[in-house]
Amino acid sequence: MTPGDVVAWSVRTTRGDTAAFHATDPAPERAAVFHEADRRTLVLGSSQRDSTVDVRVARALGVDVAGRRSGGGGVLLFPGEFVWLDLVIPAGDLLWSDDVGRAMVWVGEVWAAALGSLGIDAAVHAAAFQPSEWSAQVCWAGTGTGEVVVPGTAAKLVGISQRRTRHWARFQSMCHLRWRPEVAAALVAAPRPSAAALAPVAAEVSVDPAALRDALVAALP
Repeated sequence: MTPGDVVAWSVRTTRGDTAAFHATDPAPERAAVFHEADRRTLVLGSSQRDSTVDVRVARALGVDVAGRRSGGGGVLLFPGEFVWLDLVIPAGDLLWSDDVGRAMVWVGEVWAAALGSLGIDAAVHAAAFQPSEWSAQVCWAGTGTGEVVVPGTAAKLVGISQRRTRHWARFQSMCHLRWRPEVAAALVAAPRPSAAALAPVAAEVSVDPAALRDALVAALP
């Protein structure tokens, strides 16, 4: 592939079972896949153990617990309250980077451009991963390279994780249209964070989700 090549994106939306969505490996081609969950779901990172979740609380709140093969902490999905975008590129793509951290920067730039086009100030975190006491359990409690924050703050607008093989890289990204810190905190096994501790780590994106999806597609390189 050369810099003059034009590569089309396959854009589609999936709806339904979040666990099945994460369990399916992508084809090695450029793809932008929006996922819409049909049930409340807590999606655990690849290295996160089930023991980090208070299963009794999850059952009481009607929250399914699913796993994903990309890294990071747990991500809480309530139907209609988030925008999730998977971006897949094949090995050798012009967007490919062997630097695992830097590899996510272009994804953050896509989100920042889309949010900016809708009037939302957004900055890409270009520095190293900044963990916190609860980032292993709650994705939004830490900030990784390439993730998107409110400028001048640590409040995260967009979380990004990745999984890669010899053939492709899959970047999983999302924003909250509504952030529920009280639910995120309650789902962590004791000792758990307080809702007050988690409240400022995420920034809600107050836009029409369809408009945001359109803006994201328009911002694809």
